[in-house]
Amino acid sequence: MKKFFESFINVWKIEELKNRIVLTLLLLLVYRFGAHVTLPGIDATQLTSLAGQTDKGIGSILDMFTGGAFSKASVFALGIMPYISASIVVQLMGIAIPYLQKLQKDGESGRKKLNQITRWLTIAITLVQGPGYIYNLYRTLPNSAFLLGFDSFSFLFSSVLILTTGTIFAMWLGEKITDKGIGNGISLLIMVGILARLPQALIQEFTSKMTGQTVGGPMLLVIEVIVWLLVIISCVLLVMAVRKIPVQYARRTTTGDFEQDMMGGNRQWIPLKLNSAGVMPIIFAQAIMFIPAAVAGLSKSETSQSIAGTFSNMFGLWYNVVFASLIVIFTFFYTAITVPTNKMADDLKRSGGFIPGVKPGIETADFLDRIMSLITFPGSLFLALIAVFPALVVSVGVQQSWAMFYGGTSLIIMVGVAIDTIQQVNSYLLNKHYDGLMKSGKNRKAVA
Repeated sequence: MKKFFESFINVWKIEELKNRIVLTLLLLLVYRFGAHVTLPGIDATQLTSLAGQTDKGIGSILDMFTGGAFSKASVFALGIMPYISASIVVQLMGIAIPYLQKLQKDGESGRKKLNQITRWLTIAITLVQGPGYIYNLYRTLPNSAFLLGFDSFSFLFSSVLILTTGTIFAMWLGEKITDKGIGNGISLLIMVGILARLPQALIQEFTSKMTGQTVGGPMLLVIEVIVWLLVIISCVLLVMAVRKIPVQYARRTTTGDFEQDMMGGNRQWIPLKLNSAGVMPIIFAQAIMFIPAAVAGLSKSETSQSIAGTFSNMFGLWYNVVFASLIVIFTFFYTAITVPTNKMADDLKRSGGFIPGVKPGIETADFLDRIMSLITFPGSLFLALIAVFPALVVSVGVQQSWAMFYGGTSLIIMVGVAIDTIQQVNSYLLNKHYDGLMKSGKNRKAVA
């Protein structure tokens, strides 16, 4: 522990790293402050019914990703989610649209154009989601909560404009953190929003166990925290786990007038991640799970209402069975489009590398594809288990607000962002001849 604190102190000895961390914290503070600024024209004292809508079910997920801004009718009520949606759409459309494929191969200039397309698409998505959010306010809040009048056009227009501006500003904050701060800005905004609800959820669970009629309440709370820590460790293992494929490069040596290839020269590895898709399969599956409830809710028939009820209860049995199945399917789908085994094989062949025992070219691509399929299957099952784990702990008496931190999108995002940020900090420490945060804190001597 002493060595860890020594390494932490070393962070502040690097001026550039210190400035980046301070800037990141300040921009995150601005984002959290904006999450508490209510839309003009709404009485902030009459938001109880809106908060009740996000206490459980799907509404709690939306509120979690916005750091509570959704339930506060904040200027950041839509958060950064429209930008995430736009990024996913652009990435998926890059498979089918040749123009986007060309931009993906154009290096830095292509990346800038793709970012610009994503920004414009974010605005379009926000302009669609904004009126939907205001309509939800009309349905949820009492008429007296609207200070400019119920169904006022001026309120609708100004609110949609403010929500759109709020999302654009949040997107700008995320990009500034990425460029001038430390870590991935967009991911950090989401993580901070999720963490903002952690203290309240823990306090509610603590109060429930201390004041409830359950026998052994304090001991149960300790067990819950231990299980939570074990789940976090499992998520870390899932994020970090890789299958190393050995790669060998021909070592070229020159003897007199002859040049000779010496096989068995440089040996490296191709790290194939157990979960190459990250959190995206859960996000895709979650988006699909919204559709049945929304469509069935349009009809008043008994069957439609039953379907709507089933797919609105995110802690129900059938909801989670379908949810887990979709996660497994989307894990294979997203891995297939993001891990180009053919390109990896071609790049390996051009660089003079090969996998021992496998012929370069098509056979190497087939070998990598087969390995990816073998490791993706257990990875997808593990990811699905983590995604439905909140429903499992709710069934044994854990409160829903606290159960949300036992798995699902929130926990995977928190673990992934934390690991990525720590790795970036470590890279600065190692470049300045300090050991990383997870190693000893001794100064490294520069090698002359």
